[in-house]
Amino acid sequence: MTDLEFTLRLLTALGAGMIIGFERQWHHKAAGLRTNTLVATGAALFVLLSINLTRENGDVTRIIGQVVTGIGFLGAGIIFKEGLNIYGLTTAATVWCSAAIGSIAAAGYYTETLLGVVVIISVNSILMPLDKWLTNRKSPPDQ
Repeated sequence: MTDLEFTLRLLTALGAGMIIGFERQWHHKAAGLRTNTLVATGAALFVLLSINLTRENGDVTRIIGQVVTGIGFLGAGIIFKEGLNIYGLTTAATVWCSAAIGSIAAAGYYTETLLGVVVIISVNSILMPLDKWLTNRKSPPDQ
């Protein structure tokens, strides 16, 4: 991989993470601009390292698998419970998605990166009012 291609893939991951993070920050969520940008960029760096190390011989998916595991631990730290309520699941899922976006960008799938960002932003933005409505609706009376 050339230095230009490495840079393009890394900057794509950075930009995608920034877009996802901006949406999260806009909605005042815990993991916002910097977190999602760093997660996407970090995932991309690991994937790019893996691609460069396994150019001739090896399995690029081994490091990708470790990225998925590591992000799982990071996401677990975002989730907390207060009484019967659980908070941070969507934020943790978004961080997980940011890592996936960084990995896709690092692999050189630019169209797929854009599509993934659009889907993530859509789920977090468009479904938010529906989620709030479903959460706040009254329960039917017991019969």
